[in-house]
Amino acid sequence: MKPVSTKTIHQAGYSRLWWFILPVLLYYGCETAASKSNIPGQKHASLPVINVEARTATTYRKFSTSLEGTKDVEIRPQVSGYLEKIYVDEGAHVQKGQPLFKIDDKLYRQQLNNAEASLLAAKADLETAQINLAKLAPLVQHRVISDVQLREAQAARDAANASVAEATAVVGTARINLGYTLIKAPAEGYIGKLPFKQGSLVGKNTSEALTTLSAIGHVYAYFSMSEADFLAFKHQFAGETIEDKIKQMPPVDLVMADGSIYPEKGKVETVLGRFDKTMGTISFRAVFPNKNGLLRSGNTGEIKIPHLVKDDLVIPQTATFELQDKVFVFTVEKGNKVTSVPISVSAVSGHYYLISKGIQPGEKIVFTGLDRLRDGMVIQPQNISLDSLLQADPL
Repeated sequence: MKPVSTKTIHQAGYSRLWWFILPVLLYYGCETAASKSNIPGQKHASLPVINVEARTATTYRKFSTSLEGTKDVEIRPQVSGYLEKIYVDEGAHVQKGQPLFKIDDKLYRQQLNNAEASLLAAKADLETAQINLAKLAPLVQHRVISDVQLREAQAARDAANASVAEATAVVGTARINLGYTLIKAPAEGYIGKLPFKQGSLVGKNTSEALTTLSAIGHVYAYFSMSEADFLAFKHQFAGETIEDKIKQMPPVDLVMADGSIYPEKGKVETVLGRFDKTMGTISFRAVFPNKNGLLRSGNTGEIKIPHLVKDDLVIPQTATFELQDKVFVFTVEKGNKVTSVPISVSAVSGHYYLISKGIQPGEKIVFTGLDRLRDGMVIQPQNISLDSLLQADPL
């Protein structure tokens, strides 16, 4: 057997000694780290804290919306012909009855002239039949001729009367067709795209409309609710019927595509009778005044429906942080130690959260500086009034 050297024995002894010392060093190291924040005389971080209090707040439920004029009317020709004149331009504002298009009317004037001539001929025939009837009547009375001839004369007069009525109807139709050659605005509104140019051949069978007239003195905002949202709506507002509940709804806001709020309030007017099976939603319609024409058909945005919440706990969003899809706050416990606590957010109002559970009224939470905190740390709290925050940034 090879003898063991003295150096090897010393190395083995140092190795066994290190395994005794290492746990002691780790223990005291952990103790030091755990108590470092509580060393007597150490200066703790000074952080603002607020008391958790209940307040009355207005929350909003938002729904995507698309806008349409109260009258989006397709302007189509009722007669065929060449487009002789276009009196308006795209985007123009027009009044009810204002001329928009003129179709070449030569053919329809000629048709009217022919119809009027036919009417004159029919009236002449009627007069002749009446004269003949007047001649035969006394002869029949004196039994000069038989009453058969009188009845024949009466039938001729009735036929002439019918011819006059028919000719009158043809004249009326011709006048209507001639009137159709001048196309007028059926309502006040704005002209849309003009796909046809002067000289284009248009008619009843033309697939594309001459233009679309949008009456936008008021606009409709259509939005949809899911089944869960619809049930919440039914529970939120008083009334036995849906119509009664809609009447109880407060005015709604319209958020424009750029995030700005439309200055006029809207009113929800109606809800469709059934759910869309494909989307699982039901549609509502709100109406907004549009005196200045700021809104146009095709605009999009969001409808904000307000909901008054009473006596809910209110905290600023800056007093929270998120971790794994949960929202937390740091509460200030005995000895000014902070503890992270998960909370449940029931609604959002401005820059504030409304809290349903997780914290209680009267508890203190850290307002800012959360990124420097860990559970168990001690801080020097600086009290801030929730009212002062609400004055600077209302709910």
